[in-house]
Amino acid sequence: MGGFPDQTENSAVFTTEYRAQLRSELLEYARRDKRLGGAAITGSAAENREDRWSDIDLAFGVVDPSHVPDMLSDFAALMYDRHGAIFHHDVKAGAWIYRVFFLAGTLQVDLAFVAQSEFRPLGPTFRLAFGEAKAASPFPPPAPNDVIGLAWVHALHARSCILRGKFWQADYMISAVRDHVMTLACIRHGLPSAHGRGMDRLPESITRQLLRSLVRELDPDELWRALGIVVQSLVTEVNGADGQLGKRVAAELTELAVKPPL
Repeated sequence: MGGFPDQTENSAVFTTEYRAQLRSELLEYARRDKRLGGAAITGSAAENREDRWSDIDLAFGVVDPSHVPDMLSDFAALMYDRHGAIFHHDVKAGAWIYRVFFLAGTLQVDLAFVAQSEFRPLGPTFRLAFGEAKAASPFPPPAPNDVIGLAWVHALHARSCILRGKFWQADYMISAVRDHVMTLACIRHGLPSAHGRGMDRLPESITRQLLRSLVRELDPDELWRALGIVVQSLVTEVNGADGQLGKRVAAELTELAVKPPL
């Protein structure tokens, strides 16, 4: 099993030295496997932006697509038998499959596999380690109207949940509206929109307003208050995405946060 160099026995967090060593070992293991036609360092390390808490992110192109299951199995055996993986789960995205490993010391290792014919950068965080890769084909940001639709659905459900006395679910729905509003704001400001990556770079004028929408207690009046703020922010972002659409739907959206008479 891999160790944690220069780390005390009681430490609960991996060292950057161990992370670098493990990444090097994984790339060397991959380089010796002729079933792989290319490997890349992805994530923050590809742009030399790693910090103390960054994961290991690697991507691999498999020459024969039929060998992808075998590659997943072989790398899993390596991670469990030699590097002490505790658990893993798989995430599929298009032609890619990501096997995410969780190790002791809070270290996460994401290994992505795809047929060599599809092995290419999907964004700026891709640095070829060996082999070849196709031309980049970045994922486009989500269409604003799709995000608006999701936000509207969650706002409707937030309203219904408050009226039904389902306060935990109402809080969940309000949080979802907030997330979609921030995604719209990221798209509008040209920031990364996936997984909240651009949210901390949004202007304070946006985040300050949304900070007020955090639910402080599971009380109907408090939930109506929070819903009103996220809905008003949603109206602002709809106008920012499509002014004509904003004029058409603003009144209906605003009505979602109006508490009905008893």
